[in-house]
Amino acid sequence: MTTPDLPPVPGMPADAEARAYDAAKRRADELQGFYIHLTIYALVNLGLFAINAITRGDGGAWWFYWPLMGWGIGILIHAGTTFLGVFSPAWRDRKAQQLYEREHHKAA
Repeated sequence: MTTPDLPPVPGMPADAEARAYDAAKRRADELQGFYIHLTIYALVNLGLFAINAITRGDGGAWWFYWPLMGWGIGILIHAGTTFLGVFSPAWRDRKAQQLYEREHHKAA
């Protein structure tokens, strides 16, 4: 991947600049994915609420909250991975290091 024409950062080698840009782009992709997921969640569940409200009749059941809650769990997990770093590549690397050190020290 090539970096766009960015102003150089004083004292930073070009390869470090490219890596920094690539990391920023990956982060932007993660954020974009989450916001798209959240927007689709809101629109679909608003539609399900409208369908439920229009078709339930007098004394009919409300069911729209079941997919809202089920999919909401997925949204919470996605938010955790996007904003808290839960199960991110950095988390995986830290966990691998911890496991390695634990096993390495046990063997020594």
